[in-house]
Amino acid sequence: MNKTILLGQNGGNEPTLLLKEYRMSYNTLWRMTDDLWVRIEPLLPTAKQPGTVGQPALSQRRVLNGILHVLRTGCQWKSLPKEMFGASSSLHAYFQAWQKAGVWQRIFQLLLRHYAKVKGIQWRWQAIDSKSVAAPLGGEKTGKNPTDRGKLGSKWHLLTDARGAPLAAVVSAANVNEVTCTLDVLDALVVARPERIYRVHHLCGDKGYDSEALRQAVTERHYRVHFARRWPTASKVAATRRHPARRWVVERTFAWQNKFRSLRTRWAKKADNWLALIHFASALVLWKMSAA
Repeated sequence: MNKTILLGQNGGNEPTLLLKEYRMSYNTLWRMTDDLWVRIEPLLPTAKQPGTVGQPALSQRRVLNGILHVLRTGCQWKSLPKEMFGASSSLHAYFQAWQKAGVWQRIFQLLLRHYAKVKGIQWRWQAIDSKSVAAPLGGEKTGKNPTDRGKLGSKWHLLTDARGAPLAAVVSAANVNEVTCTLDVLDALVVARPERIYRVHHLCGDKGYDSEALRQAVTERHYRVHFARRWPTASKVAATRRHPARRWVVERTFAWQNKFRSLRTRWAKKADNWLALIHFASALVLWKMSAA
């Protein structure tokens, strides 16, 4: 499907762009738009109870814009402009409190449901892949990266639908094999996977997922497996029904998420904090995909 549509950029005086579905132009979102804020605001915990003494709480929209600034630029929390967002220590405290309350996963879930309503999740074909990044400060779920001269690194695993919409994300150390984390990724879906829409769901992966035990485990979850073979034999290739390559959509989603500079290098020592940033970035990707 290559339907051409018109989409205006933020700020009414900017030119209108010609886009094609599945070729989303990733315009940078630096602030919460009114329509996005209206959706997210009900998910945020009350900052302070009425009648609480002390300094007034920061505006939650201002806090969310500050966290988005960190996600976009990759800057340190203490480098946030105080005049724009308030005290950086307060923003970091809000970020961690919302992470412990499960807010970032709920935002991911909310915008995935919005995408499902607007575009429809294409469950029939799904793709899975992982991406390794450096983790100079170490911390939870880090390990020696075999692809980066043994330096400390972390890896995030991503599951997408046929368009590349993020469905689930999991964090691991860089030296953890993809085979080990695949079932955890499938279990991390933030919305329930429908079993009866299609006769069978297809799961695509590269050679890193080539394991007979994993193929069997994924098949038991009612998937038809399409993992590239490390050492394909003529008999195995002949017995496999050929389909068009569909793994590229998850690689494109990683490229979209690479626009969020905080994900390029893991500076968070706590694995849950880094996963929270991945959830927030995934939610924003879904918001842009819903508008494309």
